[in-house]
Amino acid sequence: MPIPVVLILACALLWQTIWSAMYPRTHPGAEDLTEPPSAASIRVSSLDESVAYAKLMNLTLQAHDNQPGISLPFRHLDYVRIEAWLGRILELDPTGQYPLLAASRLYGTVDDPVRQRRMLDFVQRQFLADPNQRWQWMAHAAYVARHQLRDLPLAARFAESLRLHATSRQVPAWARQMEIFLRADMNEFDTARVLLGALLASGQVTDPSEYRFLAGRLTELETRRGPAGK
Repeated sequence: MPIPVVLILACALLWQTIWSAMYPRTHPGAEDLTEPPSAASIRVSSLDESVAYAKLMNLTLQAHDNQPGISLPFRHLDYVRIEAWLGRILELDPTGQYPLLAASRLYGTVDDPVRQRRMLDFVQRQFLADPNQRWQWMAHAAYVARHQLRDLPLAARFAESLRLHATSRQVPAWARQMEIFLRADMNEFDTARVLLGALLASGQVTDPSEYRFLAGRLTELETRRGPAGK
């Protein structure tokens, strides 16, 4: 190897040694999630490519809990800012489903009821903005409230919102029927009977097997008495 090259490599090695001694390596630390970019700054930097910018924000947020040398549990994340990021992403790309998927199935699974409820409330607010396209996340929110939070009234409220607002024929029957069975689980048999009777009378149930099943449940409910009937 030519002598000049050897001298250059030796100088580089010496400089690296001096630099490492002057600035010792620190232990990795978690960086806080910043506020999402403002709508005005996004318009300038995205050059009107808002959907593409939304995808970039998706990736940035998704990678936040895995930082160099450290992995953050969800319960240590700032959920106020996470909600702000998810909301801004939906503003940029209203047809995108990732923010609602992340809220209900990712951040909403944290073992922290306060954080879970924040995510579920976020899902409900965003569901109301476009019910027929976002119904599946409202249904999942009702499931989480029922089976993870063990909060039947909250689950019933979500299911009621689903029944009232998700009116498209593309929304499956089981999603619109969730409230009936949740009301029955809450011993609100009178309400469940009224809802189920109205559903059967509406003509929306056209499958014979499904109709027989629901009619059987109605008969079962009619043999019971809710608090108002005692």
